[in-house]
Amino acid sequence: GHTAAVTIATNMAGRGTDIKINDDVKKVGGLAIVGTERHDSRRVDRQLRGRAGRQGDPGSSLFFVSLEDDLMRKFGSDRASKLMDRFGYKEGEVIQHSMMSKTIERSQKKVEQNNFGMRKRLLEYDDVMNKQRTVIYKRRKNALFGDRLALDLQSMLSDWCDEKVGFAKEGDDYESLALELALEFAIEAPFTQEEFKNEKLEPLADKLYETLQNAYTHRQSQLRETAMPVLNKIYNNEGSKVGFVMVPFSDGIKNFGIPIDLKKAVESKGQQLNLEYEKNICLETLDDEWKDHLRELDELKQSANNATYEQKDPLLIYKIESFKLYSTMVSRMNEKILAMLFKAKIAVEDDTKVRQAAQPQKTDMSKMKLTRNDNNAPPGLPEMMGGSGDDDGVKMSRADRRKMERDTKKQK
Repeated sequence: GHTAAVTIATNMAGRGTDIKINDDVKKVGGLAIVGTERHDSRRVDRQLRGRAGRQGDPGSSLFFVSLEDDLMRKFGSDRASKLMDRFGYKEGEVIQHSMMSKTIERSQKKVEQNNFGMRKRLLEYDDVMNKQRTVIYKRRKNALFGDRLALDLQSMLSDWCDEKVGFAKEGDDYESLALELALEFAIEAPFTQEEFKNEKLEPLADKLYETLQNAYTHRQSQLRETAMPVLNKIYNNEGSKVGFVMVPFSDGIKNFGIPIDLKKAVESKGQQLNLEYEKNICLETLDDEWKDHLRELDELKQSANNATYEQKDPLLIYKIESFKLYSTMVSRMNEKILAMLFKAKIAVEDDTKVRQAAQPQKTDMSKMKLTRNDNNAPPGLPEMMGGSGDDDGVKMSRADRRKMERDTKKQK
């Protein structure tokens, strides 16, 4: 805005900011905007043009366009070049004609319409995912805060029973259903093979649901009976110092720890332990399955475009296939959650041995002892564990121990 000053800026620089000019600039015509090209969108050109003539000040704008610019090359630059050659214009000569301005505006309109169609199409694809996202995030919120989690688990169990009994009925495969119940839930089928053949789907599914519900209630009681003696002991001895304890769980393959609010667990007589156990299992499984599902949807979106070669609507194919993927994901997620809830046990071998986590302090490497559970427990959390000697963890050779002591002395 100063006299005889030139500012080189990007096309969006200073948007929404008034450029103040003095009287000397006003005398020579005000701020002059010089554009080096016309953009794909008329909106950007108007924003640049609007830098001049602000607040009633004088100003002007001028755009320079080449027939070799991207905008002109995409939309009819060859025809315009031939027309200019016919009129006798030479290379580098300035062309100022209303026909060229209209040609440029028509090209910009085509680009804007194409961009609008692309955004509209992307929104339609996102709407499909958004419906699935709404359901998953609602279930995740229930698991995160514990609201309606019990109802969600009951719905999972009911859906699983309907699905498994339905598949077994269709294939007349009682043995596979009985084997899966024994492997996943360690229970016998609540109906005989003869009853399975003669009864309808709904009574069989209801009977299986009731049996699994009773088995899960008994399992929750077992978890409380295993953990509460140790939790009560920690609370009575160190309740004023300890806020959370890390309870180790294992399903025989995977080991993991769940932090439990000690005071709430003791006051609720173990109900808080059951709740935190369910919340952590549901959250971890749901997050893993949802991330995998999003990757599958991205791959589906790319492959659905090939439907145009078959003269089919890619969006319709995407809707159909994404629903199939979503149904498969929900079924797989429910099965993993239920299997983990029924299988996992508290990994405590000796209830009399409980290690308290030390307060954060400078570690003496010469006295450090490694165990299996040290890698999983966050710092500052007490941990329930079966045994704390070297036999239960990682043994260090004498040479390694002496080397560690020498390194520690050097550091000191």
